[in-house]
Amino acid sequence: MKKIFLSLLIFIFYYNSIFAQTAPMLFAKPKFSGGFQLGYADKLGTNVYGSISNFSYEIPLTIRFALGYIITDGGNPLGARKVFINDATNGTPEESGYIWEFRLDFIYPVKLLPALRTNLVLGPRYSMFTANFKFIGGNEFFDVTANQWGLGGGLETHFGISPSMTFVVSTGFDYYFQSKLVGHDTAYSPDGININPRQGYSYKDADEAVNQPKYQFRFMGGLNFFF
Repeated sequence: MKKIFLSLLIFIFYYNSIFAQTAPMLFAKPKFSGGFQLGYADKLGTNVYGSISNFSYEIPLTIRFALGYIITDGGNPLGARKVFINDATNGTPEESGYIWEFRLDFIYPVKLLPALRTNLVLGPRYSMFTANFKFIGGNEFFDVTANQWGLGGGLETHFGISPSMTFVVSTGFDYYFQSKLVGHDTAYSPDGININPRQGYSYKDADEAVNQPKYQFRFMGGLNFFF
């Protein structure tokens, strides 16, 4: 029994020694980067981000988390007022809108032009949209909000400036799934389960009156910094 146990220990020690010398490391030395982008995203958009890469010896994958802000149109003030508030038309209508967005990107290098570093970008999105409607002189002010999940993809190309900095140009397309629209004390849902809806109106009417994200084309540029 002792001989068998000793033989087993010798085998384990020998196997571990050989494996340690021949097996590659599971985790390489991670690299971190961060930056910002500015440009067209529905209207004017910007984002800041942080990335981690080189964390696996097998997959040349980068993971990036970004926080973005987009200025957009709120929608049709008169239409939104009818769907969410009342049928009054007094006052001078004004509208505005903005989006806070959270983006998780999985970035994989692709070879398009030999001299340029180009990446394929894919990942989920989460959007928090707010439309603000005002009727100046009509004493009516209200917001309509929507929180939506989405998916997006695109390409980005890096142009070297220095060993620690690149100029980035990116283009992409995001698609957002329908979600509940909430305004004042009323909510319209795509599944037809509405809260205090106005008589004669449905989610379709709310969707047409408010400019929550459905899809977005993006073209942006910015700086990326390696740490």
